[in-house]
Amino acid sequence: VAIATMMSGIQVSRVELLDEVQVKAINIANGKNLPEIPTLMFEFIGTEAYAREQTQIVQKIAAEHNGSDFVFAEDPEAKKELWKLRKEALWACFAMAPNFEAMISDVCVPLSHLAELISRSKQELDASPLVCNVVSQMTDAHNTYASVPINSMVVAHAGDGNFHTVVMFDPNIEEHRWEAERLNKFMVLTALSMEGTCTGEHGVGTGKVKYLEKELGVEALGTMKRIKAALDPNSIMNPGKLIPPHICF
Repeated sequence: VAIATMMSGIQVSRVELLDEVQVKAINIANGKNLPEIPTLMFEFIGTEAYAREQTQIVQKIAAEHNGSDFVFAEDPEAKKELWKLRKEALWACFAMAPNFEAMISDVCVPLSHLAELISRSKQELDASPLVCNVVSQMTDAHNTYASVPINSMVVAHAGDGNFHTVVMFDPNIEEHRWEAERLNKFMVLTALSMEGTCTGEHGVGTGKVKYLEKELGVEALGTMKRIKAALDPNSIMNPGKLIPPHICF
């Protein structure tokens, strides 16, 4: 739906995807009762009449792609609340498992490959043994509580091909960290195989240096290193970052 909307030329300022696991996390952390299904959030720009017209077109696109429901919020406070839930998605994850850490990916691919990348990543995430059990209040007459298993979550900026996974793991269990690293590597290599990048937002830092040679090639990295040497001959500006140390001029 998101890709069809973008390809149609409709002007939207935001297109966000929350998978069913992330929606569950938001519900648990905020006491909400949102339908726990993959959810797209759009923000339309323009005059009120234009925005309404575009909304109707997207509603039709959603129906053509088997969308189960379409809700349009006009009230400013209702819109503010919806986007607040989206902005606080990561904190909802930490609120559920405060003693866990998160491995957050930010791979990015051309829009034409986004659906396939998310689908393959979801299969890998759902099959992973990494699950955090969260105590949640049940919506029944007795206000009982239950332990709810939560898998890794997906949040996507579906309008530009960028998506994040939030892989929660226990930092005290080494095997959990290894599995989180494995999942991150799987998504990076899958994105690179689809003409994508290892990082769409967060930057390379030190954690993704190992993927740059595969993404950019030795010649490009050599050129980058020569430029760096010309500007920083003593290598005092952010040494050891971005360019793998084995790359020669």
